[in-house]
Amino acid sequence: MTPILDPEAQRDHAWRNLAHTGLLLGGIGLLLAVSSAMIWGWIGVICTLAAVAILFLTSPRIPPEMVMRLYSAVPVDATRGGQLYDLIQAVSSRAGLERQPQLYVIPSMTLNAFAAGNRDHAAIGITEGLLRRLSLREIAAVLAHEVSHIRNNDLQVMGLADLMSRFTLALSYTGVLLAVLNLFEMMTLGEARVPWVGIALLYLAPTISSLLQLGLSRAREYDADLGSVRLTGDPAGLISALHKLERYTGRFWEDLMFPVPGRRVPQPSVLRSHPSTEDRIARLADLAPTANTPPLVIVERPIVSLVGFGPMSMRPRYRFPGMWY
Repeated sequence: MTPILDPEAQRDHAWRNLAHTGLLLGGIGLLLAVSSAMIWGWIGVICTLAAVAILFLTSPRIPPEMVMRLYSAVPVDATRGGQLYDLIQAVSSRAGLERQPQLYVIPSMTLNAFAAGNRDHAAIGITEGLLRRLSLREIAAVLAHEVSHIRNNDLQVMGLADLMSRFTLALSYTGVLLAVLNLFEMMTLGEARVPWVGIALLYLAPTISSLLQLGLSRAREYDADLGSVRLTGDPAGLISALHKLERYTGRFWEDLMFPVPGRRVPQPSVLRSHPSTEDRIARLADLAPTANTPPLVIVERPIVSLVGFGPMSMRPRYRFPGMWY
């Protein structure tokens, strides 16, 4: 097993993760630059990258409270859901966050947890379905995973990647227009002024950018898993949570689907936003319990439903203003 708190191993992992993230972000940015150059030349590259930077730095940030309000989430405090409040307080303190993320419970029987905001102002939403199916030890691992996303600024990194991908998609529409003009010129003049290779690149750029974005997302998920174990000192807790999530989400229906013997064809790893559960568990299983991180003191007590009016009111469906939970 690998002692994950070894200082040299930590530094090595940090540099490799930074390099991986930089390469993927750089690849997305390079695609955007090349797409701009195909249309407007170097002036277009400079203007497009400047526009991305300005929009990223100045675009209004949606308050995390507003995001949680879209899901009808209920805030957790010391008087309501005290165990969860103590848990998020302990994990946030270990993560070194100056401001503790506000924890919300979402009235839904789906199994989900996510973070919104940034290091200075964040919120974490966790569904009632997850609270009912996971032990407090497993919930601690899930919350530590989300806190790691916040500490690592993953939300901002993915936001920048998404912004560049959207610009690339917008430029690809120009590629479609150029293809139409090329066909018109070939029919009327007998030749095309715009190289077909360039048009093909513009057309394929959004797909390539999306694949790089998915790769970036998977890399950040692996890092958040490792961060979760650093904060809890308990890789077995996260492994157990992942096993349960895999068992509860979709496996029953997969057993009823063709082809026999009843497992659907796995989605190619390159098309996933998250690594496969098997890969995540395999990496976590290689980690030794962290001797330098004392385990969280978790005294588990029964939790009465925190939100909603019973399971029927929380069954997954589309809710106003169009959110599925």
